[in-house]
Amino acid sequence: MATNITWHPSLSRSERNTYRKQRGFTIWFTGLSASGKSTIATALEQHLLHLGLAAYRLDGDNVRFGLNKDLGFSETDRNENIRRIAEVAKLFADSSTIAITSFISPYKADRQTARELHAAQSQAHPDDEPLPFIEVYVDIPIEEAEKRDPKGLYKKAREGIIKDFTGISAPYEAPEDPEIKIESHKSSVEEAVQDIIDYLNQRGLLKINSADGRGLEY
Repeated sequence: MATNITWHPSLSRSERNTYRKQRGFTIWFTGLSASGKSTIATALEQHLLHLGLAAYRLDGDNVRFGLNKDLGFSETDRNENIRRIAEVAKLFADSSTIAITSFISPYKADRQTARELHAAQSQAHPDDEPLPFIEVYVDIPIEEAEKRDPKGLYKKAREGIIKDFTGISAPYEAPEDPEIKIESHKSSVEEAVQDIIDYLNQRGLLKINSADGRGLEY
């Protein structure tokens, strides 16, 4: 790490939340390929935007076109992929935006690192509350994921064309205690989104103005 750098403070998190009239936090989707993560995450983002909330989705494939285009799929590269995403998600959340990430993120240790990064105290404003981190485990039996297989990836992995494929030739370490668990082979996308919204409301993270359904009350 460079030593000739200085942290430049800005507004506190609470000040920014007040000005933007919403809290920032990260919703971290994890699950096998073809589990439905991106589909649910996209629908959730649209729903939050329709409520008048600032939300932004970071998708596994999309990020590899830019920020992480230099990374492959070895365990080391997967670790770095998730580390970078966690840092970006934290920046979004700190800006009072709802960050939605949709990545396989197969290793427990990497997801724990992302969680701890959000829980860390602000260097400039140590009194700020930790950034909420909501892990959403999109669970699906691997045989059901293979039936979907929209990109034909499982077939290629079974044939040995794709190496280090999660669930086939590389491990997936399922969350033991996620905030939300969705069985995507049993629930519709709409039901999954509603489950997440219900949880956020229960946590008090969404204070929707009941008069018009838009904006937040502080």
